[in-house]
Amino acid sequence: MKQTLLFLLLVSTTSLFAQTPAKRPLKPSDVYRLQSLSDPQISPDGNWVAYTLSSVDSVKNKRNADIWMNSWDGKESIQLTHSSDGESQPRWSPDGKYLSFTSSRGGLSGSQIWLMDRRGGEAKQLTDLKKGDLNEYAWSPDGKKIALVISSQADTSKSKTPKPIVIDRYQFKQDVEGYLTKKTTHLYLYDITTKKIDTLTKGIYDETSPKWSPDGTQIAFLSNRTPDPDRNDNTDIWVIDAKPNAQMKQITTWTGRDNAAEWSPDGKQIAYLRTTSSENYIMYDQSILCVISKDGGEPKLLTKTLDRPVGTPRWAKDGLSINAIVTDDRTRYIAQFAVVDGKMTKVLGGNRTFNTIERHPSGNFLATMSDSQTPTEIYVLDGGNIRRLTKHQEAFLAPLSLATVEGFSSKSKDGETVSNILYKPANAIKGEKLPAIMFIHGGPVAQDEFNFDMSRQMLAAAGYAVVAVNYRGSNGRGLDFCKIISADWGNKEVLDILGATDYLVQNGIADPEKLGIGGWSYGGILTNYTIASDTRFKVASSGAGVSLISSLYGVDQYILQYDNELGAPWKNFDKYIALSYPFLKADRIKTPTQFMVGESDFNVPSPGSEQMYQALRSLGTPTELIIYPGQFHGFTNPSFQKDRFERYISWFNKYLKK
Repeated sequence: MKQTLLFLLLVSTTSLFAQTPAKRPLKPSDVYRLQSLSDPQISPDGNWVAYTLSSVDSVKNKRNADIWMNSWDGKESIQLTHSSDGESQPRWSPDGKYLSFTSSRGGLSGSQIWLMDRRGGEAKQLTDLKKGDLNEYAWSPDGKKIALVISSQADTSKSKTPKPIVIDRYQFKQDVEGYLTKKTTHLYLYDITTKKIDTLTKGIYDETSPKWSPDGTQIAFLSNRTPDPDRNDNTDIWVIDAKPNAQMKQITTWTGRDNAAEWSPDGKQIAYLRTTSSENYIMYDQSILCVISKDGGEPKLLTKTLDRPVGTPRWAKDGLSINAIVTDDRTRYIAQFAVVDGKMTKVLGGNRTFNTIERHPSGNFLATMSDSQTPTEIYVLDGGNIRRLTKHQEAFLAPLSLATVEGFSSKSKDGETVSNILYKPANAIKGEKLPAIMFIHGGPVAQDEFNFDMSRQMLAAAGYAVVAVNYRGSNGRGLDFCKIISADWGNKEVLDILGATDYLVQNGIADPEKLGIGGWSYGGILTNYTIASDTRFKVASSGAGVSLISSLYGVDQYILQYDNELGAPWKNFDKYIALSYPFLKADRIKTPTQFMVGESDFNVPSPGSEQMYQALRSLGTPTELIIYPGQFHGFTNPSFQKDRFERYISWFNKYLKK
């Protein structure tokens, strides 16, 4: 009898384990499974949230976005579109009966607005724009009109012989957009009933980001109307009556950048963000939350003394306060600011990152949020409480055993304290020294946060301790911390990277004989600076970087940065020479280095990587160059995203896991 009971217990236990498959590490092919949520929109009655969900079709090797809808109580989740062409910009009609979106489905040459009855049925094409590219749109409060943002179209003639690209602009290149010509972007009014389109703005300047006043009589928008917009980063907020031939009025006059305009509930004020700097070129900066009368005048700077970037302002229902997202040390939290005096109340924080917020008709808020173990989902905020609304990432996370994530601070050689994040493999043995990779963020004005980081999780899954270093130049630590690297690239940042590396070694986390470094964009640039400064790294991967700085003047999109931060090369060539030391002293580099870049990258173009590859190849230092066809600075081809991860791991393994 005892043997029978023991047998039954073993069978039962075995069956239980069989039903619970073991978790596995992340692998490169998981890029095909990760979905991306964005652009949540709350219905006028508050019962539904529409959003886009982007998924990968691995067979077609493309990412496609569909429109989904989730009930506010979280009980229902409905996929509304299934087109292979993709949809974006879901927007509710003011009466809540319809959901609109943009798509080029059905073989259209450009995006049009489509209208879907929320009660069911197929979406119908609403607009039929013959010329120009539709960029944005916004419903009027009464639902009778739609404000359109349309860019004049480039030459689309079907001639077998393409026409020459004629350039006469100061800044003439932009990643993804390509060569910039004299296209203009203007506002138009579309009548829902008559389908008539009226011109609202015209001329040589661009107008974007339309926001209707609550009573529907006016539209606020952004425009840079300086004599030569290409030579500065200015934008101002303007207001125009919502009718043809109306005169626009300038509301803000800051010579820096004003943006993100939001009307107050009573329509008397506009909340917005403005840069701290009033200079022509704005790189090392952080945004300030402001409020101004709809008629203009002196603005009230609500967060002038906060010394942290503020974003996504949203008015409270009573108009007495404004909720916004604050970027702080490795986090982004939600705070409320009193309109009368700017007093801040922290609403919701923690080791996580809030990305967007929207106000519910009840006065509560909705947000998109991510943490170190969970990719972005949509959440409902009720005061200080948070409730998860969507659960799209559960299938992605179910089979995975993710890295553990913790923050730590390190001291640099010159005494600066730097904030970092450490990723350890899920199966790491306590006290064991690990091969380590310093994986450096781009920007430089950005920061690594306690959000879901696919790249660092992927490298940790391959058996590495991975470190994100928020070097000087990063945001989240105040303006002085950010600005200190201006025109002094590759100096203090390298000290910070080496300080974090020292911490890992001194605390027994990293094996000093198995150190690697890598990064993309400014992370790639800092990789080059670091391996030219220190030979301790056994392997490096530099993505979309540059070292011979003067060689990209006029080749990349940063003409304003060169002119305002370094000066013209023919006047200040000594600065360019000093900042080019990884290339000009490439014989110092002993680290085997992999270089990667997108073929069509106009942000940090391929010559930056090609030059460094050629230098190391000429010197006999182990190196390789991978160029991804048709890719911009940010990759969109899923198979190339997978390939990049595979090549990272293979290259690091070659030198750190012999």
